[in-house]
Amino acid sequence: MTVTLITGANKGIGRETARQLVALGHDVWIGSRDPARGAAAAAEVGARSVQLDVTDDDSVRAALATIAAAGTGLDVVVHNAGVLTTDLDGPAALRSFDTNAVGIVRVTEAALPLLRASAAPNVVTVSSSAGSFWAVTNPERAEYGLPLALYSASKAAATMLTLQYAKAHPGIRFNAVEPGPTATDMTAAFGIGRSAADSARVVVALATTGPDGLTGTLTDEAGPLPW
Repeated sequence: MTVTLITGANKGIGRETARQLVALGHDVWIGSRDPARGAAAAAEVGARSVQLDVTDDDSVRAALATIAAAGTGLDVVVHNAGVLTTDLDGPAALRSFDTNAVGIVRVTEAALPLLRASAAPNVVTVSSSAGSFWAVTNPERAEYGLPLALYSASKAAATMLTLQYAKAHPGIRFNAVEPGPTATDMTAAFGIGRSAADSARVVVALATTGPDGLTGTLTDEAGPLPW
């Protein structure tokens, strides 16, 4: 059975990704800052839960230790935890980069020993085309007019980290994904987006590709994106 950890998975795209992967036979760990919310989401979709705050080194280490102690290994990591703010100041910048980019480093580094032991290790970063230089400089793209400096910059960093990990660990597939505009708590102020279930299918497609699948890409549902 494929064992998968999803960060920030008690709601939105993360929870829907968990639901769909469980339906496909994955043994899924829902990582959540709030243990009660994580446990409730896990019970709803048939997954396990573990307390995991991607901005806290001790929390990340403890979460991966819990997964290791379960003895089932770990095959897939989905970096889904993220924040979006329209504020533009020092504290907002630190929070955005700590969650959207540095959190990827914390979780990946803690997960690497388990991933190296997997027969088909796979890491998927839920990034954004809002962090694509190609998209935000193209007047024909919706990203061109988005006033999301910190979100875009931190997602550009998330994609770069993912690609660099792919180069550093050729035995593990690393891909970043643009899941599509989605109606979640993060985007409620914009009043846009499709269902989380629809966008989760894009994440699930990458999380379930075989050992010969893509690596080192930023991808949306149509395929690799320039960035």
